[in-house]
Amino acid sequence: MNVLDPGRADEAETTVAANGGVKWRPVVMLRRALLTLLVLAQTLVAAYFMVSVLPYHGGNGLERGLVALFAILFAWISVGFWTAVFGFVVRRRGGDAYSLARRHSVERLAQTPLARTAVLIPIYHEPIGRTFRGVRAIFRSLQATGQLEHFDFHILSDSRDPNVWLAEQATWFRLCQELDAANHLFYRRRTVNLRYKSGNVADFLRRWGRYYEYMIVLDADSVISGEAMVRMVRHMQLEPQIGILQTNPTLINARSAFARFQQFANRFYGPLFSTGLASVQLGEAVYWGHNAVLRVAPFIRHCGLRELPGIGLFKGPIMSHDFVEAAYMGRAGYEIWMEPDLPQSYEESPPTLVDELTRDRRWVKGNLQHLWLMLFSRKLRLAHRLAFLNGIMSYLASPLWLAFLVLTSIETTRLVLWPIDYFPSEYSLFPLWPEWHPEWAIGLLGSTALLLFMPKFLAILDVILTHPRREYGNAGRLTIGVILEILVSTLLAPIRMLTHSRYVIGSLFNVSLAWAGQNRTEETRWPEAIINQAPGSLLAAAWTGFAFWLKPMFFIWSLPVSLPLIFAAPTSVFLSRVSVGQRLRRMGILVVPEELNDFPLLDDVIDERILPPSKTGLSAFEEAVIDPVLNRLHRDLARLPRNDKRRGRLHSLRVRCMKEGPDVLSRRELSLLASDREALEAMNRTVWSSAPDSCWGSRLEDRIMRD
Repeated sequence: MNVLDPGRADEAETTVAANGGVKWRPVVMLRRALLTLLVLAQTLVAAYFMVSVLPYHGGNGLERGLVALFAILFAWISVGFWTAVFGFVVRRRGGDAYSLARRHSVERLAQTPLARTAVLIPIYHEPIGRTFRGVRAIFRSLQATGQLEHFDFHILSDSRDPNVWLAEQATWFRLCQELDAANHLFYRRRTVNLRYKSGNVADFLRRWGRYYEYMIVLDADSVISGEAMVRMVRHMQLEPQIGILQTNPTLINARSAFARFQQFANRFYGPLFSTGLASVQLGEAVYWGHNAVLRVAPFIRHCGLRELPGIGLFKGPIMSHDFVEAAYMGRAGYEIWMEPDLPQSYEESPPTLVDELTRDRRWVKGNLQHLWLMLFSRKLRLAHRLAFLNGIMSYLASPLWLAFLVLTSIETTRLVLWPIDYFPSEYSLFPLWPEWHPEWAIGLLGSTALLLFMPKFLAILDVILTHPRREYGNAGRLTIGVILEILVSTLLAPIRMLTHSRYVIGSLFNVSLAWAGQNRTEETRWPEAIINQAPGSLLAAAWTGFAFWLKPMFFIWSLPVSLPLIFAAPTSVFLSRVSVGQRLRRMGILVVPEELNDFPLLDDVIDERILPPSKTGLSAFEEAVIDPVLNRLHRDLARLPRNDKRRGRLHSLRVRCMKEGPDVLSRRELSLLASDREALEAMNRTVWSSAPDSCWGSRLEDRIMRD
């Protein structure tokens, strides 16, 4: 039996477990055993050749360290290679017969009733126009299915800046009016935001979770079609043993050159990796924290996140919650599925390299925390422990690669500057002559490159065999796009390696982090790029100079790593340019199917004429004070002061604000005023009776004139 295609979908439906699910566990165990065997065999052969390449054949501690690091890194990239191969085989055979998406016919899904579902959109200082255009597009798409009555949207804000959350409230109000959605679109802002996004979701579930059977969790940049959401819920209805169903989001709305390269790679190469990953996970997949549907009752019962009890990094709240929640759901006996074939699920890429690396700083610390859970949590399934390890290695591979480069430099320096050691082992009776096998070294380098780049060529073959070429432009433009993507990914790899290494070291020393919203629009400025990349550029320049002084061949060997680091700042600035990205799009290079075909769902997201920002020139706080309609809205969402002491402080702040203007108050003071019902009402009355030459009178006059 071929473990990558055990049978047709109709044959798989005949093997139904007692709980209503397909018997997929024997199949996935065979697939994992095959994957493990291939990776181990390949790594052992590569390690043998590495030992043979080294001059002392691993006869001293330095070379043994090199071999150990090489074996770990080779095994890591080997896992990715074979995952892509698995994905290619499964896709060429028409899909995975054991996948959830192929388990039920279209007719059966259409006849399945829906249950109450909450659509959660946690936000924190996000671009307001883009966020609410996404909500609007999803809402309208769901409305078009005729199933809106089963869904409620909840925008859960953790924003702290009053000018941000007041604008969020005003935009939500406008959107409710436009969509006539007051009974299905809700907004709430937490006054105390504990435990980041997971705490925001947990707060919602404590208050309202009992009213819903399922919840679909989205990010601020998520877009998912109404048809996809309905289909996801129906799958959950038909499979009561499933706790989480994760889609595979595709990147969209790329404007900068950096985002376009990320979007193309995700869309072009992603299907192979996601299909391969799903084939070796099946019902023990991971949860990525968004674009997924979750069964509410077991999630509340089993997925509460306690603080880590260790020290340093391993003490306090869990920063990266999604893998942990999937592991806890699996421990409770529920299945977690990731389905690449569920369509029209999207998210966005950070627009610049600086923004991606800033985001990764949080992810590094969160994933390293999983080491404690992987080692010490009880009764977790092996698949989820390995998922923790996979997430940890995603970032730990960088310092391991850096350590390998350092040891290689030490080995070269030792051979060039130090006398040859014919007795590297303390108890050796015979001399050990250094041996060189350059042809083996070239072969080893070639095999490593093959593992890295072969999946990209498999993706090309898969696209040619699966889609007409016009899905990605014509053959010439597609080839240019692939070559450019390989070049750019090669340039960015050393930059990511050095930055992630710094983040890993900082995390191990428990450097505190600030949790901030993501930039999705701004380009990288030269000062910002230089400050971010200068340490790595200086280090690379010093290393290259040393390599040139030491040995010309070593200098040449160092260039693929050192040159991208030396020119990291201009690379970062150039790739952040929207003009470059849009020029590539106009040329038909790095285009994806969603850009070449008509997708109204995505058109609504990127159309900035929908929900444009206020053009009054006033801040959101000033609008909240002046505009009677908005003032009433914010008062209804605000609270009354709890005691006389608080009333006294609010009165003092209000008098100062009315006399000197809002610019003299801190963000916290403005937030206190904007959160209080009585203060908002009093300030509105004061403004409309203020003198024309006062600070608020001039603002009121400008507001009236603009209207």
